[in-house]
Amino acid sequence: MDIPLSTIAVVGLGTMGAGIAEVLARAGREVVGIDVSEAAARRAVASLAASTARSVARERITEEERRDILTRFRTFSDLQAAADADLVIEVVPESYEAKQQVVRALDGIVRPDAIIATGTNALSVTRLAADSARPERVLGLHFFNPAPAMKLVEVVSSVLTDPRAVAAVTDLTHALGKEPVAVGDRPGFVADGLLFGYLNQAAAMYESKYASREDIDAAMRLGCGLPMGPLALLDLIGVDTARTVLEAMYAESHDRLHAPAPILKQLAEAGLTGRKAGRGFYTYEAPDSAVVVADPLTPEPGGAGGAVREVVSVGVAGSGTMASGIAEVFAKAGYDVVLAARSQEKADAAKARVAASLARSVDKGRLTADARDATLARISPAGSLDAFAEVDLAVEAVAEDLEVKRQLFAALDKVCKPGAVLATTTSSLPVVACARATSRPQDVIGMHFFNPAPAMKLVEVVRTVLTGDDVHATVRAVTARIRKHPVDCGDRAGFIVNALLFPYLNNAVKMVQDHYATLDDIDAAMKLGGGYPMGPFELLDVVGLDVSLAIERVLHEEFREPGLAPAPLLEHLVAAGCLGRKTGRGFREYARR
Repeated sequence: MDIPLSTIAVVGLGTMGAGIAEVLARAGREVVGIDVSEAAARRAVASLAASTARSVARERITEEERRDILTRFRTFSDLQAAADADLVIEVVPESYEAKQQVVRALDGIVRPDAIIATGTNALSVTRLAADSARPERVLGLHFFNPAPAMKLVEVVSSVLTDPRAVAAVTDLTHALGKEPVAVGDRPGFVADGLLFGYLNQAAAMYESKYASREDIDAAMRLGCGLPMGPLALLDLIGVDTARTVLEAMYAESHDRLHAPAPILKQLAEAGLTGRKAGRGFYTYEAPDSAVVVADPLTPEPGGAGGAVREVVSVGVAGSGTMASGIAEVFAKAGYDVVLAARSQEKADAAKARVAASLARSVDKGRLTADARDATLARISPAGSLDAFAEVDLAVEAVAEDLEVKRQLFAALDKVCKPGAVLATTTSSLPVVACARATSRPQDVIGMHFFNPAPAMKLVEVVRTVLTGDDVHATVRAVTARIRKHPVDCGDRAGFIVNALLFPYLNNAVKMVQDHYATLDDIDAAMKLGGGYPMGPFELLDVVGLDVSLAIERVLHEEFREPGLAPAPLLEHLVAAGCLGRKTGRGFREYARR
C-alpha cells in the first residue's frame, strides 16, 4: 500500500497553490495544477517561469533543468485531471463549504489508494475527512507562505487517518527539503494556534488606542527580533483570513483571547482586508503591493512635540547587567554618566563590566580603542545616590520589586535637583507607583530598555497620567540621541512587548501541558513557520521561568482575563526550582558551568 507520490495534483492556483506547485515541480514531481480560473492558471505558470529564470540567472539551476521543471507543471480547469494523482492537495479559499465540495468531488475521481490533503490552517480536518467516502485517506498538509521559502509543513492527522498515509506525506515533505511537524487536528494547529492569538491581541491593543500601529509593529520587531510587526503581518495574511482562523479557534477554545477583535470584523466588512485590497491596518501603493504609503493615521515626523529639557549628564542607579549596559549606551552617545550602586565596590565592578563589553567591541572591530577610552572616561562610579545631585536625567535599573523601586524614587526625590527627569526601567510594574513616591510625579516616566541594552534598539517610553509633556518630549529626544527607537505606551502591565509576548509564551506551555505537541516541534514550528529567532521554550529558559511567571501573574492580575492565567506546568516548574538556563534546568536541561 506504499505510494511513491510521484504525481501530485494541486487544486487552487492562488498564491499558496502556485507556490506549492513550484516546490513540487522543482523536486521532480509531476504536478497537475487545477483551477476554474484560467487567469489564475496562467499566473501560476508565469510565476514558475519567472522564478526558474531567476534561478538560472543566479546559476542555481541550468537552462535544461529549468525546461524540465516547466514541463512537469501542467494546468487544467477540471477536477477530472486529478484522476491519476497519487496525492491531491487542495488549497481553495478558507471556506468549509468550498473545501467540502472539492473533497466530495474528488471521492468520485481519484484512485481508492490516493491521498487527499487539505491545506486548511483553521478548519476541522476531521470534519472534512468524515464527509469523505475514504476518511482514512484524508489529512492536512499545511504549508506556509511563501511556500518555496518557508521550511515548515504541518502534517495534520485526525482520529480517522491511516498512519501509512501520514508516513507517505511525511516522507514527501522531507524529500521537498521541508521540515514536517506532526500535529493533531485542532484550529490553527501549532504555529497558527500560537500566532493568531498574538495577532488578535495586537489588533485589540491598537483598537483600544493604547499605542499606534507603527509603535506596536516597531516594538515587536525591535524588542523580539520578529521579521514583521503583528499589524503588518495581519495585512499580509489578510484581515478576513485572520478573522476566519480566529473564529474557528474561538469556537473550540471559548477563550476570549481568541474571540476576533471587533476591528477585524469592521475592516473585513469594509473590504479593507490588507495588502490584497490595498488597505487594511496600513494603506498601500496599490492592491497586492508591499509598499506602505502615508495616510491620515501616519504620525508626523519627529514624534512628540513640546519643550525639551536640556540633558547633559545622566545618573544610572544599579550595578547589574541592565545598569551597566544602560550606562554604556549613554556614555557612548556622549553623555557624562554617574553609575551609582549600594557601595563603591559594586559601582566599580559595574564599570568594569562596561569596560569588558567595550573591549569585546574593540576586538570585533566595532569600536576603536580611542572611542573605548573616551566612553569609559565619561563614566564615574559612585557608592551613593548623593552623586546624582547635579544629573539632568536619573535612570533606575534596580531589582524588579515595587517596594525597592519606591524607596529608590523617594531617595532620588531628595537628592536630584529640581527639573531633573526621573526614569524607571521597569518591565512590568506600575510607573505611577514610582512617581507617587516622589513630590514631583510630573517628572517621572518609564524608559524600558531591553536586554542587552547596548545591542537592542527598542526603548518603551511609558507615560503616566501625571507625566509632564516636556518630560515625555525630553525622553523621546534623549532616546533618539542614544540611537534607540522610542515607542510610546501608557502605564499598564506589560506595556507593548511583554503584554503581547508573554500570553503567546503561556499558550505554548499550555500546548505541551495538554500533550498536543512536543517542545521541539513547537520551537521548530515558530522558528520555521513564524520567523521567530527563538522558539518559545528556548526563550522561556533564557528569560527565566521565575521571571516569566512573575510577568504572567502581573498581566493576569491587571486584565483579569482567564486565558492569561499562568499555565500550571509553568508554576510547577518554578516551584521545583527549575528556572531555566540559570539553574541548569527549565523546560530543557543544560550543562552546568
